[in-house]
Amino acid sequence: MENLFLQANAQGGSGYSFIIMMVAIFAIMYFLMIRPQQKKQKEITKFQNALQQGDSIVTGGGVHGTVKSVNLEKGTIDIEIAHGVTITVEKTSIYRDSASQPKAQR
Repeated sequence: MENLFLQANAQGGSGYSFIIMMVAIFAIMYFLMIRPQQKKQKEITKFQNALQQGDSIVTGGGVHGTVKSVNLEKGTIDIEIAHGVTITVEKTSIYRDSASQPKAQR
């Protein structure tokens, strides 16, 4: 009987260490994965809201162009992709300006 009591006490302490380990793993995942992704998403949203006529941009599909007009009511942007060729895309599909794109190394 005394032996069972000692085993129960020994197992009770390991429960706390398991909880502490799980909290530590969650904290590491938050600071290494979740928080940087949230920060990047805020930067993208800030960029999308600051778009103006004449900005050079890249869409999510990889289309490069220049902003011709911004329709805030519909949430769309008209982009000129070639001289005289204009397309309309959702504002949320714009991810960066083409000036920030790294140049190809030759």
